[in-house]
Amino acid sequence: MKVIVSQEIERVCPEFVGACVEAQVVNTAYCKELWQEIEALGNKYRAELTTESLKEMTSIAATRRVYKACGKDPSRYRPASEALIRRVLQGKELYQRDTLVDLVNLASIAFGYSIGGFDADKFVGDTLTLGVGREGEPYEGIGRGMINIHGLPVYRDAAGGVGTPTSDHERTKMTIDTRHLVVLINGYDGNEERVRKNAEYIQTLLQKYGQSDGGTYFIYRKEISEVFT
Repeated sequence: MKVIVSQEIERVCPEFVGACVEAQVVNTAYCKELWQEIEALGNKYRAELTTESLKEMTSIAATRRVYKACGKDPSRYRPASEALIRRVLQGKELYQRDTLVDLVNLASIAFGYSIGGFDADKFVGDTLTLGVGREGEPYEGIGRGMINIHGLPVYRDAAGGVGTPTSDHERTKMTIDTRHLVVLINGYDGNEERVRKNAEYIQTLLQKYGQSDGGTYFIYRKEISEVFT
Protein backbone atom coordinates (compact mmCIF):
# COMPACT_ATOMS: atom_id res chain seq x y z
CA MET A 1 0.00 0.00 0.00
CA LYS A 2 1.24 3.50 -0.91
CA VAL A 3 -0.07 6.73 0.63
CA ILE A 4 0.46 10.13 -0.99
CA VAL A 5 -0.16 13.46 0.74
CA SER A 6 -1.44 15.97 -1.83
CA GLN A 7 -0.46 19.61 -2.17
CA GLU A 8 -4.00 20.50 -1.02
CA ILE A 9 -3.18 19.10 2.42
CA GLU A 10 0.38 20.41 2.36
CA ARG A 11 -0.91 23.96 1.89
CA VAL A 12 -3.18 23.84 4.97
CA CYS A 13 -0.99 21.58 7.11
CA PRO A 14 2.66 21.43 6.01
CA GLU A 15 3.57 19.64 9.25
CA PHE A 16 1.19 16.71 8.63
CA VAL A 17 2.56 13.25 9.40
CA GLY A 18 0.61 10.02 9.08
CA ALA A 19 1.14 6.34 9.75
CA CYS A 20 -0.24 3.32 7.93
CA VAL A 21 -0.51 0.02 9.81
CA GLU A 22 -1.10 -3.06 7.65
CA ALA A 23 -1.77 -6.52 9.08
CA GLN A 24 -3.38 -9.88 8.52
CA VAL A 25 -6.07 -10.33 11.17
CA VAL A 26 -8.96 -12.45 12.38
CA ASN A 27 -12.00 -10.50 13.54
CA THR A 28 -14.42 -11.55 16.27
CA ALA A 29 -17.84 -10.30 17.33
CA TYR A 30 -16.80 -9.25 20.85
CA CYS A 31 -13.76 -9.25 23.13
CA LYS A 32 -14.30 -8.86 26.87
CA GLU A 33 -10.67 -8.03 27.67
CA LEU A 34 -10.58 -5.29 25.03
CA TRP A 35 -13.69 -3.72 26.50
CA GLN A 36 -12.13 -3.77 29.94
CA GLU A 37 -9.30 -1.63 28.51
CA ILE A 38 -11.82 0.72 26.88
CA GLU A 39 -13.75 1.12 30.13
CA ALA A 40 -10.58 1.74 32.15
CA LEU A 41 -9.49 4.50 29.79
CA GLY A 42 -12.98 6.01 29.90
CA ASN A 43 -12.82 6.18 33.69
CA LYS A 44 -9.42 7.87 33.51
CA TYR A 45 -10.65 10.48 31.03
CA ARG A 46 -13.76 11.26 33.05
CA ALA A 47 -11.47 12.05 35.99
CA GLU A 48 -9.15 14.27 33.96
CA LEU A 49 -11.05 15.91 31.09
CA THR A 50 -14.17 17.89 30.28
CA THR A 51 -15.89 18.34 26.93
CA GLU A 52 -14.22 21.77 26.73
CA SER A 53 -10.68 20.83 27.84
CA LEU A 54 -10.88 17.94 25.38
CA LYS A 55 -10.57 20.45 22.52
CA GLU A 56 -7.14 21.45 23.86
CA MET A 57 -5.61 18.02 23.25
CA THR A 58 -2.94 18.78 20.64
CA SER A 59 -4.07 16.02 18.28
CA ILE A 60 -7.70 17.17 18.36
CA ALA A 61 -6.92 20.91 18.33
CA ALA A 62 -4.75 20.46 15.24
CA THR A 63 -7.43 18.48 13.41
CA ARG A 64 -10.00 21.17 14.21
CA ARG A 65 -7.62 23.85 12.84
CA VAL A 66 -7.25 21.94 9.57
CA TYR A 67 -11.03 21.59 9.26
CA LYS A 68 -11.37 25.36 9.57
CA ALA A 69 -8.54 25.94 7.09
CA CYS A 70 -10.32 23.67 4.59
CA GLY A 71 -13.62 25.49 5.15
CA LYS A 72 -15.40 22.99 7.43
CA ASP A 73 -17.00 23.67 10.82
CA PRO A 74 -15.40 21.16 13.25
CA SER A 75 -18.25 21.52 15.72
CA ARG A 76 -20.79 20.47 13.09
CA TYR A 77 -18.63 17.78 11.48
CA ARG A 78 -16.68 16.59 14.50
CA PRO A 79 -13.48 14.61 14.02
CA ALA A 80 -14.19 11.03 15.04
CA SER A 81 -11.66 11.04 17.89
CA GLU A 82 -13.30 14.09 19.45
CA ALA A 83 -16.78 12.61 19.02
CA LEU A 84 -15.72 9.35 20.68
CA ILE A 85 -14.09 11.01 23.67
CA ARG A 86 -17.00 13.45 24.08
CA ARG A 87 -19.34 10.47 24.25
CA VAL A 88 -17.18 8.91 26.97
CA LEU A 89 -17.07 12.15 28.96
CA GLN A 90 -20.84 12.51 28.72
CA GLY A 91 -21.25 9.11 30.34
CA LYS A 92 -22.67 7.52 27.21
CA GLU A 93 -21.72 4.02 26.22
CA LEU A 94 -19.62 3.59 23.10
CA TYR A 95 -21.23 1.59 20.33
CA GLN A 96 -19.98 -1.99 20.37
CA ARG A 97 -19.43 -3.20 16.79
CA ASP A 98 -16.83 -5.95 16.53
CA THR A 99 -13.30 -6.43 17.78
CA LEU A 100 -11.50 -4.61 14.95
CA VAL A 101 -13.80 -1.60 15.03
CA ASP A 102 -13.66 -1.45 18.83
CA LEU A 103 -9.87 -1.80 18.76
CA VAL A 104 -9.43 1.08 16.31
CA ASN A 105 -11.79 3.21 18.43
CA LEU A 106 -9.69 2.52 21.53
CA ALA A 107 -6.51 3.52 19.68
CA SER A 108 -8.18 6.75 18.55
CA ILE A 109 -9.42 7.57 22.05
CA ALA A 110 -6.04 6.82 23.62
CA PHE A 111 -4.10 9.29 21.46
CA GLY A 112 -6.78 11.68 20.18
CA TYR A 113 -5.95 11.13 16.53
CA SER A 114 -8.74 10.45 14.06
CA ILE A 115 -7.97 6.98 12.76
CA GLY A 116 -9.43 5.15 9.79
CA GLY A 117 -9.73 1.37 9.79
CA PHE A 118 -10.32 -0.36 6.46
CA ASP A 119 -10.75 -3.75 4.83
CA ALA A 120 -7.80 -3.39 2.46
CA ASP A 121 -9.13 -6.05 0.11
CA LYS A 122 -11.91 -3.62 -0.79
CA PHE A 123 -9.56 -0.88 -1.99
CA VAL A 124 -9.37 -0.25 -5.72
CA GLY A 125 -5.70 -0.03 -6.69
CA ASP A 126 -2.66 0.05 -4.42
CA THR A 127 -2.44 3.80 -3.74
CA LEU A 128 -4.34 6.12 -1.42
CA THR A 129 -4.12 9.89 -1.83
CA LEU A 130 -4.96 12.33 0.95
CA GLY A 131 -6.71 15.41 -0.42
CA VAL A 132 -9.70 17.65 0.31
CA GLY A 133 -13.35 16.88 -0.45
CA ARG A 134 -14.93 18.63 -3.42
CA GLU A 135 -18.32 20.28 -3.84
CA GLY A 136 -20.90 17.63 -4.68
CA GLU A 137 -18.48 14.72 -4.28
CA PRO A 138 -20.56 11.62 -3.42
CA TYR A 139 -19.64 9.96 -0.15
CA GLU A 140 -21.56 7.43 1.97
CA GLY A 141 -20.41 7.53 5.58
CA ILE A 142 -20.67 4.38 7.67
CA GLY A 143 -24.11 4.38 9.27
CA ARG A 144 -24.65 8.01 8.18
CA GLY A 145 -25.88 7.78 4.63
CA MET A 146 -24.70 10.38 2.13
CA ILE A 147 -22.68 13.16 3.79
CA ASN A 148 -21.22 16.41 2.53
CA ILE A 149 -17.42 16.03 2.53
CA HIS A 150 -16.73 19.32 0.78
CA GLY A 151 -13.88 20.87 2.76
CA LEU A 152 -13.05 17.69 4.70
CA PRO A 153 -9.68 15.95 4.39
CA VAL A 154 -10.35 12.74 2.48
CA TYR A 155 -8.40 9.66 1.42
CA ARG A 156 -9.22 8.40 -2.08
CA ASP A 157 -8.40 5.18 -3.86
CA ALA A 158 -8.83 4.67 -7.61
CA ALA A 159 -12.63 4.58 -7.24
CA GLY A 160 -13.11 7.60 -4.93
CA GLY A 161 -13.26 8.55 -1.29
CA VAL A 162 -12.67 5.91 1.39
CA GLY A 163 -12.05 7.84 4.59
CA THR A 164 -12.32 11.21 6.33
CA PRO A 165 -11.52 12.15 9.95
CA THR A 166 -15.28 12.38 10.55
CA SER A 167 -16.44 9.12 8.97
CA ASP A 168 -15.07 6.31 6.84
CA HIS A 169 -16.90 5.06 3.74
CA GLU A 170 -19.33 2.15 3.61
CA ARG A 171 -17.53 0.69 0.60
CA THR A 172 -14.29 -0.13 2.40
CA LYS A 173 -15.50 -0.64 5.96
CA MET A 174 -14.30 -3.48 8.18
CA THR A 175 -16.64 -6.42 8.75
CA ILE A 176 -16.53 -9.65 10.69
CA ASP A 177 -14.97 -11.22 7.57
CA THR A 178 -12.10 -8.73 7.27
CA ARG A 179 -8.72 -10.44 7.05
CA HIS A 180 -6.48 -7.75 5.54
CA LEU A 181 -6.53 -4.63 7.69
CA VAL A 182 -5.18 -1.16 6.95
CA VAL A 183 -5.29 1.53 9.63
CA LEU A 184 -4.44 5.18 8.88
CA ILE A 185 -3.42 7.59 11.65
CA ASN A 186 -3.80 11.31 10.90
CA GLY A 187 -1.23 13.45 12.71
CA TYR A 188 -2.25 16.98 11.85
CA ASP A 189 -0.19 18.16 14.84
CA GLY A 190 3.02 17.00 13.12
CA ASN A 191 4.15 14.99 16.15
CA GLU A 192 5.91 12.07 14.47
CA GLU A 193 7.01 10.48 17.75
CA ARG A 194 3.44 10.35 19.02
CA VAL A 195 2.09 9.11 15.70
CA ARG A 196 4.66 6.29 15.81
CA LYS A 197 3.64 5.42 19.35
CA ASN A 198 0.01 5.28 18.22
CA ALA A 199 0.95 2.93 15.37
CA GLU A 200 2.92 0.69 17.73
CA TYR A 201 0.02 0.72 20.19
CA ILE A 202 -2.27 -0.51 17.41
CA GLN A 203 0.21 -3.29 16.64
CA THR A 204 0.16 -4.31 20.31
CA LEU A 205 -3.65 -4.34 20.34
CA LEU A 206 -3.71 -6.46 17.18
CA GLN A 207 -1.35 -8.96 18.79
CA LYS A 208 -3.53 -9.13 21.90
CA TYR A 209 -6.98 -9.12 20.34
CA GLY A 210 -6.74 -9.46 16.54
CA GLN A 211 -5.09 -12.90 16.27
CA SER A 212 -2.28 -11.11 14.42
CA ASP A 213 1.48 -10.68 14.61
CA GLY A 214 0.85 -6.93 14.55
CA GLY A 215 1.82 -6.46 10.94
CA THR A 216 4.00 -3.56 9.79
CA TYR A 217 3.66 0.19 9.62
CA PHE A 218 5.18 3.08 7.72
CA ILE A 219 5.24 6.84 8.18
CA TYR A 220 4.12 9.17 5.41
CA ARG A 221 4.17 12.92 4.91
CA LYS A 222 4.62 15.47 2.14
CA GLU A 223 7.18 14.37 -0.46
CA ILE A 224 7.42 10.92 1.14
CA SER A 225 4.86 8.36 0.06
CA GLU A 226 6.33 5.11 1.33
CA VAL A 227 8.80 4.59 4.18
CA PHE A 228 8.68 1.15 5.74
CA THR A 229 9.85 0.54 9.31
